[in-house]
Amino acid sequence: MWTIEEADALVPRLTELVREQLARAADIERRWNELQTVMSAGRGQGRAAVTAESAATPSPDELGSIERDLQTRVRAYEAGWRAVEALGAVVKDARLGLCDFYGQVDGRYVWLCWRPGETAIGFYHDLDAGFSGRKPLTPAARQRLLN
Repeated sequence: MWTIEEADALVPRLTELVREQLARAADIERRWNELQTVMSAGRGQGRAAVTAESAATPSPDELGSIERDLQTRVRAYEAGWRAVEALGAVVKDARLGLCDFYGQVDGRYVWLCWRPGETAIGFYHDLDAGFSGRKPLTPAARQRLLN
């Protein structure tokens, strides 16, 4: 169970970790697209879209190198989300970087909700509600939150 103050204290580190994760996801997607392009070139497909330096048929070593690099990036990405969860956050949507913390308002369990770009925990929602069910943590709601 988290208080607002406890969850807010993690926001700077959470912001940093999630920013890294979103960058890793973009790198993985870029590298995956490179692999697909190289593989297409090797099959003689899509040559018009292939750059001059990659137009030659890729060697097995080149393909293996790209695949190993991609696997390394994916492992780092998975480890990054484990680091976020080790803080105590629950990753709700890795694509968007949405994270929640367990809290309690008016005697019922809720999710304290955070997303990238927010500098503090400013919203909550019921356990069975998603992001669209977020409610602002108004001063009255903050008072009802168990500390």
